[in-house]
Amino acid sequence: MEPVIHFAQFTGWVYPNETVFEWSVLIAVYPYLTGLVAGAFTVSSLFQVFGFERLRPVAHLALLTSFCFMIFVPLPLLVHLGHPERAFNSMLTPHLTSAMAMFGYFASFYVVLLLLELWFAYRPFIVQQAQSATGLLGRFYRILSLGSYDVSEHAVSVDKKWIFALAVTGIPAAHGLHGYVGFMYGSLKAREWWSSDLMPVIFLFSAIISGVALLVVIYTASCKFRKIPIDTDCVKGLAYTIWAFIMVAMVLEALAFASLVYKGREGIDMIWQYVTGPLLVPYFILQFAIGMVLPLLWLSYMIWRGSKGRAMVTGVTICAVLVLFSVFMMRWNVVIGGQEISKTGKGLLFYVMPFLGREGSLVAISLSLAPIAVLLAAVKLFPPWVDHPTHAHA
Repeated sequence: MEPVIHFAQFTGWVYPNETVFEWSVLIAVYPYLTGLVAGAFTVSSLFQVFGFERLRPVAHLALLTSFCFMIFVPLPLLVHLGHPERAFNSMLTPHLTSAMAMFGYFASFYVVLLLLELWFAYRPFIVQQAQSATGLLGRFYRILSLGSYDVSEHAVSVDKKWIFALAVTGIPAAHGLHGYVGFMYGSLKAREWWSSDLMPVIFLFSAIISGVALLVVIYTASCKFRKIPIDTDCVKGLAYTIWAFIMVAMVLEALAFASLVYKGREGIDMIWQYVTGPLLVPYFILQFAIGMVLPLLWLSYMIWRGSKGRAMVTGVTICAVLVLFSVFMMRWNVVIGGQEISKTGKGLLFYVMPFLGREGSLVAISLSLAPIAVLLAAVKLFPPWVDHPTHAHA
């Protein structure tokens, strides 16, 4: 079932070849998942590279989260393709001048990097399980150990050096992986809404706040489920990170929008009519007012007041949920909104998303939630909690 297109009345005209939305909701889910990957890895790097000790409780969780979400990053693209089995052709016969064609190499490099960092981070735990577990599970850990059972102080220090090196390498890799998505949109001059040099930076900063927000939700929920105290210093550190980056993201979004309006390009009247009409609710109200301004004011108030304990944790978690919603709306407004404006800038289209079908909302929701299910299984095999004895020194 393909997306249904309706024309907006009294909004000009469009050419016949502009009546189809080439990129559906799945292409909005794709940058959303890559943003969560980059943001989660940022939290891990803040601890592994920059020594933010208050983020220790979520350092391993951030790595696992980044990896589990990275597994599903290509799926929205593959589902969207008419022949997903042909996707490997872009890697077998690469087109080096195409940003889309190079994605497979960037993604593969980042997956390998994540696997290596996870292995070094969890090696003491893997060795312990390989020596104590029995049956199929014990064999699984013995295979993962790669025959390395040395957990001496010297061996662990070498592991830490490798973790640091991989984390340093992963910082440009993770952010480059998501920045290229913004680059791809910003380089498309055929769409007024996309053509901006700020697009890669906007995508990058929104990715960071979305990944940090996701970790806040997962960490607080996991502590409630495991019935252990929440490390308020850790939550406060994550809150400060969201608070700082959300201000930068808002400024960048405002600059990009102001630049578009100020340039006064051909078709700008239609764009202004669009943002004050069909895009008024999803852009100004949902993305900005509810998803960005409200969390920013709430976090600012808690920081100013010095909120502590349960009130602080609850407030930060709610703000994190709002931020996650805001970032998805940003992806939606870029991908779908950019196509609702005709290429000529003389008319508008309406996108109506079906519930069922390959391009429907059910598939989009399933792909967004699937990494959480994989993460639940991963934390059973590789506990990321610092209260676990083998992670106290990992």
